[in-house]
Amino acid sequence: MNTSPYAIEVTTDNYQTAVIEQSYKVPVLVDFWASWCQPCQMLMPLLANLAEQYQGKFILAKINTEEQQELAGQFGIRSIPTVKLFKNGEAVDEFAGALPESEIRRFLDKHIPRESDKLVDQAKRLLLQGDTENALKILEQAKITDADNSNIDIALAQAHAAAGNTEKALEILNHMPAEIQEKPQIQALRGSLFFEQLLHGAPSEAELRKRIENNTDDDESRYLLAACHVLNQRYDEAMQLLLELMRKNRSDGDDAARGALLKIFDILGDNPLVPRYRSKMMSLIY
Repeated sequence: MNTSPYAIEVTTDNYQTAVIEQSYKVPVLVDFWASWCQPCQMLMPLLANLAEQYQGKFILAKINTEEQQELAGQFGIRSIPTVKLFKNGEAVDEFAGALPESEIRRFLDKHIPRESDKLVDQAKRLLLQGDTENALKILEQAKITDADNSNIDIALAQAHAAAGNTEKALEILNHMPAEIQEKPQIQALRGSLFFEQLLHGAPSEAELRKRIENNTDDDESRYLLAACHVLNQRYDEAMQLLLELMRKNRSDGDDAARGALLKIFDILGDNPLVPRYRSKMMSLIY
């Protein structure tokens, strides 16, 4: 008999309270299983053990699909085990099959707040205020207490970038797991660091403009001027310059301008400028 306060058997009678309402307080991990399913029997004790270890940071809700066919049908369960994670009344993530414990932990940790995340939030507020020194101190302390929290590494890279230490920021990013490096915020930071490195030791913006005025074929200065525009958040001007360079140099196979455009797209994310300039870029390629 289950006596854990962190796991509950769910039926149609208590589903609303045990899953939907509870998910507004903490994440609820819903395990759809059946007694005849061997992978289910392997997964269930793993989930129960994790629920105990996490000590209420999530609730495990178990739904027997043989007995609760209405609930299984409601979620279109076609294979088991299927595990769905609920937050704020909605299923926000899921996995299928009997994953190993390490992968389930990674799945959970994407959605469960950690104590060290409070320090990350504090450091980010300091960064917004321009206080990189104290932000770095807080993040280094957070790293000591929770070395596996990737949010700390991301914030550390952002803080070092803000302090002008691009090499350290890139070092941190390069040591992150591959799946973390694919996050949009990481790609955006990499894009910004790319342009910062381009301008390291480069002439000033005024000098670059002067060089272009004196020599309209000075493509290197145009390229660096585009980088200046990016760091000053004049993205329209930067992308126009890079498109001009693409148009001029496409017969030479010079891909530098195209690569820089892609970096700007990473920085901008969902900004409406991206599809507009991506279309212009593609028209030059094809």
